[in-house]
Amino acid sequence: MIRSKKPKAGEPVWELARLFPSQGRWTIEDYLALDTGRLVEYADGYLEFPPMPTMAHQDILQFLFELLKAYVVKRRLGKVYVAPVPVRLGSQQYREPDVFYVSTPRVEEAQGKYPHGADLVMEVVSGSPSDRERDLVHKRYDYAQAGVPEYWIVDPDEKVIIVLRLEGAEYAEHGRFGAGQVATSALLPGFGAPVDEVWAAAK
Repeated sequence: MIRSKKPKAGEPVWELARLFPSQGRWTIEDYLALDTGRLVEYADGYLEFPPMPTMAHQDILQFLFELLKAYVVKRRLGKVYVAPVPVRLGSQQYREPDVFYVSTPRVEEAQGKYPHGADLVMEVVSGSPSDRERDLVHKRYDYAQAGVPEYWIVDPDEKVIIVLRLEGAEYAEHGRFGAGQVATSALLPGFGAPVDEVWAAAK
């Protein structure tokens, strides 16, 4: 009788990994069938795994979600969601914004599944260099190419909220808001987030 070699402690479970496609070969159907319970994004056959959020990250996210939801619900403009909910940006890309608003027509078009695009997205930047690059560079490009009208970059490390509005195929700064200021929206008249209160939510 030949015994199989016992795996070494700390070694990946290769047999489990082989049940899934390799990077670059994932289809949209494979991605949407995942049930991991954590945030996973998809781009051109590859999966991306943003870092697990901290309590401070989630406190800020929750504060912004409640603020934006109150504005949208009062005016019956649509719905506001938090990650993880996949947002389709193109035929081969899904992102899961931290907070996002979808207008009523987009909600109806999605029919309870996943929206195609969004009207406003917010990302709370984590501290790692790769996460900062993803939110400040890659997602800025991705959201612009998908035609998302407004993108909020909420940066706790720099204590700044950058609000970007879409002009053509690229974003332009609507405003860069710091201590003592209220970050305002170009898309939603009268909507704003007091910057000091945003950071205070994480204390």
